[in-house]
Amino acid sequence: MSQRTAVAAVRRVEQARSQENFPVALRVLPGRYRRHLLAVYAYARQIDDIGDEPLPGTADRLAALDDIEAELRKLYAGHEVTHPVVRALAPTVVECRLPLDALVRLIEANRVDQRVTRYATFDQLVEYCTLSANPVGELVLHVFGQVGQARVELSDRVCTALQLVEHLQDVAEDHRRGRIYLPAEDMDRFGVTEADLARPTAGRQLRDLIEFEAERACAWLDAGAPLVAALRGWARLAVSGYLAGGRATLDALAAADHDPLPATVRPRGRRILHRWLTATVRSAG
Repeated sequence: MSQRTAVAAVRRVEQARSQENFPVALRVLPGRYRRHLLAVYAYARQIDDIGDEPLPGTADRLAALDDIEAELRKLYAGHEVTHPVVRALAPTVVECRLPLDALVRLIEANRVDQRVTRYATFDQLVEYCTLSANPVGELVLHVFGQVGQARVELSDRVCTALQLVEHLQDVAEDHRRGRIYLPAEDMDRFGVTEADLARPTAGRQLRDLIEFEAERACAWLDAGAPLVAALRGWARLAVSGYLAGGRATLDALAAADHDPLPATVRPRGRRILHRWLTATVRSAG
C-alpha cells in the first residue's frame, strides 16, 4: 500500500466519531480483515461485559466466564459450540489460526477482576495488562498474518500502554465499581486518597498523579511505536490507528488538565486524524 493510498484511507474517517479506538481503526479496512477483527472485538467485549455485569454475585460472573472457556475448548477440540459469541468467532479461529492461549488469557483477566480490586505497584498493574490487554494485540497480528516474536513484544508494549490510558480515562467509573487501577504506591507518593477519587472534580494532587501516569503510558506507547514500521499493508494502517487513538486520548487528558472525574475524557475526531496521519506518514517514509 503506497503512502498516498494510506493517507487517503485515513482521510476517509475524518468525520468518524467513536468512543473506542478499536472500531475507529476498523472503518478503513477491507471486509476480510474487518470481519475477523470485529469477531475478535465482539469476543473481547463480551468477556469484559460478563466481568462487569451486575449479576447476583461474583460466583455467577465466574460461572459465566467458565462457560465461555468451556465453549472455547470445545471449539478447539473440534466439537460443536452453542454460545453465539464463540460461534461467531469460530471462522476467525480457523482462518486466522488464533491461539487458544490468547483467548483464554482475556477470560483470566476478568477472573482476576473478581478478586483483585487494588494494585500495590505499577509492576503489578503491568502484569495484569499481560492478561487484559496484550492478548488482543497478539490476536490482531494473527488476523493480519504478521506474527513474529519481535512484533508480539512490540505489540505488548502498545497494548499495555492503551490499557493504562483507558484506566486513566475511567478513574471515576472504575471507582464506582469498587476498582482502582492507580497503583497504591503512586497514590501514597502524591498524597491521593480513595476519597479523592469520588469527588466531582480532581484536586491538584490527583491531577499531578494522573499526569505522572499519563507520562508513563506515553513512554510505553513510544516503546511500542516501532511496531508500525515493522508491519506492512493494512496491518500498518490499523496499528497506527490504535496508536493514534492512544496519543490523542493522552492529548485530551492534558487539555482537561488531567482531570478525569467530571466525565470520561475522550479525544476529538480531528485530533485522532492528526495523530493518525502523522503516524502513517512517518511509517511510510
